Amino acid sequence: MSKSKRIIFGVMVAVSLLIFAGCESMGRDIKTTQSEWAGGLDRHISVYSQSGTLLAEYDGRVDIEDSEYGNKVLFDLNGKRTIVYNAVVIIQEK
Repeated sequence: MSKSKRIIFGVMVAVSLLIFAGCESMGRDIKTTQSEWAGGLDRHISVYSQSGTLLAEYDGRVDIEDSEYGNKVLFDLNGKRTIVYNAVVIIQEK
Protein backbone atom coordinates (compact mmCIF):
# COMPACT_ATOMS: atom_id res chain seq x y z
CA MET A 1 0.00 0.00 0.00
CA SER A 2 1.45 3.34 -0.99
CA LYS A 3 2.06 6.13 1.50
CA SER A 4 -0.75 8.31 0.10
CA LYS A 5 -3.26 5.44 0.37
CA ARG A 6 -2.25 4.86 4.00
CA ILE A 7 -2.74 8.54 4.80
CA ILE A 8 -6.17 8.59 3.12
CA PHE A 9 -7.17 5.40 4.95
CA GLY A 10 -6.00 6.85 8.28
CA VAL A 11 -7.98 10.06 7.72
CA MET A 12 -11.09 8.07 6.81
CA VAL A 13 -10.80 5.97 9.98
CA ALA A 14 -10.29 9.08 12.12
CA VAL A 15 -13.30 10.84 10.58
CA SER A 16 -15.47 7.73 11.04
CA LEU A 17 -14.51 7.52 14.70
CA LEU A 18 -15.32 11.19 15.24
CA ILE A 19 -18.69 10.89 13.50
CA PHE A 20 -19.79 7.81 15.42
CA ALA A 21 -18.16 8.65 18.77
CA GLY A 22 -21.37 10.14 20.15
CA CYS A 23 -23.63 7.29 19.07
CA GLU A 24 -25.14 5.06 21.73
CA SER A 25 -24.39 1.98 19.65
CA MET A 26 -20.70 2.93 19.65
CA GLY A 27 -20.84 3.25 23.44
CA ARG A 28 -22.37 -0.22 23.70
CA ASP A 29 -19.67 -1.64 21.43
CA ILE A 30 -16.98 -0.05 23.60
CA LYS A 31 -18.57 -1.47 26.76
CA THR A 32 -18.73 -4.94 25.15
CA THR A 33 -15.04 -4.74 24.28
CA GLN A 34 -14.19 -3.62 27.82
CA SER A 35 -16.14 -6.56 29.21
CA GLU A 36 -14.31 -9.04 26.99
CA TRP A 37 -10.84 -7.68 27.79
CA ALA A 38 -11.39 -7.14 31.53
CA GLY A 39 -13.05 -10.50 32.24
CA GLY A 40 -16.55 -9.11 32.56
CA LEU A 41 -18.38 -6.27 34.25
CA ASP A 42 -19.84 -6.07 37.76
CA ARG A 43 -23.38 -7.36 37.29
CA HIS A 44 -26.43 -8.70 39.08
CA ILE A 45 -28.14 -11.61 37.32
CA SER A 46 -31.66 -12.83 38.11
CA VAL A 47 -32.98 -16.06 36.56
CA TYR A 48 -36.74 -16.63 36.41
CA SER A 49 -38.82 -19.57 35.23
CA GLN A 50 -41.27 -19.07 32.39
CA SER A 51 -44.03 -18.69 35.02
CA GLY A 52 -42.13 -15.88 36.80
CA THR A 53 -40.70 -17.77 39.78
CA LEU A 54 -37.24 -16.57 40.85
CA LEU A 55 -34.88 -19.53 40.39
CA ALA A 56 -31.44 -18.05 41.13
CA GLU A 57 -29.51 -14.82 41.60
CA TYR A 58 -25.84 -14.14 40.95
CA ASP A 59 -23.59 -11.17 41.76
CA GLY A 60 -20.04 -10.50 40.60
CA ARG A 61 -17.76 -9.77 37.68
CA VAL A 62 -19.46 -11.59 34.82
CA ASP A 63 -18.85 -11.89 31.09
CA ILE A 64 -22.04 -12.90 29.26
CA GLU A 65 -22.38 -14.99 26.11
CA ASP A 66 -25.85 -15.51 24.69
CA SER A 67 -26.95 -17.81 21.90
CA GLU A 68 -28.20 -16.61 18.55
CA TYR A 69 -31.61 -18.17 19.24
CA GLY A 70 -32.06 -16.60 22.68
CA ASN A 71 -32.73 -19.86 24.54
CA LYS A 72 -29.32 -20.11 26.25
CA VAL A 73 -27.23 -17.73 28.36
CA LEU A 74 -23.71 -18.72 29.36
CA PHE A 75 -21.50 -16.89 31.88
CA ASP A 76 -18.46 -17.45 34.05
CA LEU A 77 -18.57 -16.39 37.70
CA ASN A 78 -15.85 -17.07 40.29
CA GLY A 79 -14.16 -19.55 37.96
CA LYS A 80 -17.32 -21.60 37.41
CA ARG A 81 -19.27 -21.71 34.18
CA THR A 82 -23.06 -21.39 34.39
CA ILE A 83 -25.38 -22.15 31.48
CA VAL A 84 -29.07 -21.24 31.68
CA TYR A 85 -31.51 -22.77 29.19
CA ASN A 86 -35.08 -21.67 28.43
CA ALA A 87 -35.47 -19.18 31.27
CA VAL A 88 -35.92 -15.45 31.62
CA VAL A 89 -32.54 -13.94 32.48
CA ILE A 90 -32.28 -10.32 33.60
CA ILE A 91 -28.74 -8.90 33.70
CA GLN A 92 -28.12 -5.53 35.31
CA GLU A 93 -24.84 -3.68 35.50
CA LYS A 94 -23.89 -2.35 38.91
